[in-house]
Amino acid sequence: MGGRQATVDRGGGGSASAGHGGARQDPLHLALPHRRLLLGQTPVFPRIFGHEAGGIIESVGEGVTDVAPGDHVLPVFTGECKECAHCKSAESNMCDLLRINTDRGVMIADGKSRFSINGKPIYHFVGTSTFSEYTVMHVGCVAKINPQAPLDKVCVLSCGISTGLGASINVAKPPKGSTVAVFGLGAVGLAAAEGARIAGASRIIGVDLNPSRFEEARKFGCTEFVNPKDHNKPVQEVLAEMTNGGVDRSVECTGNINAMIQAFECVHDGWGVAVLVGVPHKDAEFKTHPMNFLNERTLKGTFFGNYKPRTDLPNVVELYMKKELEVEKFITHSVPFAEINKAFDLMAKGEGIRCIIRMEN
Repeated sequence: MGGRQATVDRGGGGSASAGHGGARQDPLHLALPHRRLLLGQTPVFPRIFGHEAGGIIESVGEGVTDVAPGDHVLPVFTGECKECAHCKSAESNMCDLLRINTDRGVMIADGKSRFSINGKPIYHFVGTSTFSEYTVMHVGCVAKINPQAPLDKVCVLSCGISTGLGASINVAKPPKGSTVAVFGLGAVGLAAAEGARIAGASRIIGVDLNPSRFEEARKFGCTEFVNPKDHNKPVQEVLAEMTNGGVDRSVECTGNINAMIQAFECVHDGWGVAVLVGVPHKDAEFKTHPMNFLNERTLKGTFFGNYKPRTDLPNVVELYMKKELEVEKFITHSVPFAEINKAFDLMAKGEGIRCIIRMEN
């Protein structure tokens, strides 16, 4: 946002019926997400930001049958058209049609925006634009969920929390009793720790430069911690010494290229798996010795925790409904929409985990 505050204004939102395959949603609760979606990008302005929310369908466009007015939904920044090669593959959760694009500020159907102020277009953001009382999305970016799920809680599952959770459960897949290192104890990293806990890991080592995060991380399953600044050797060597040769799994959630390399080099040879979740700078380069691969260490990347948005997010919500996943502990603050800049200030200061922004009449 260029260091400027967000501006709350009253504009005109277009009807979903004006575009084939669109759904108009009334977001009731928003979660303030991380800023890395714009790292190294040059997006168009003015635009409506926001990509984590929970809401209710207000109307649908021509040809939309998967959702109907009154349905409770989570908007998702990466869609699932269910028709492309990625969507039809059991091994991918990407989508050729609705892959995330921070530069695109219009609807795919006709290349036009559905928002305006005084007749001038206001652009969309990653297909969601949830910092708004109403938004218009492609139906492929809308996941229908259990209407009994509280939207002011499960809204946090529409991006970062599911990303970290799935990185552990779906991609790292730690065996019961295994050791997992989580690099970065922000919201995504804490979700990765929670996923490792749910999977049955017995040791979950949190790695972070900020020791003030350690006590909070215990609530998410972390059993011990490493602050790289406390050691005069590479953190991968510290972890190898702690774990008799290396951890069984690691999940990197910072986007720092050095942390990514450390997360790979700290896993045990023969069976260790490292999963990269963080979004690096577009010019960053990953460098490691080829012998790390030849010694049977595995490096994986993941996008949105390998969850297919429309297919799998309803099941993640059910984990919460069955009390297997506690989303409340991720929510540390709540503000009304008119005070959205307070939420940005909290994020900039690194205070809290997720802040809920309430749409109040």
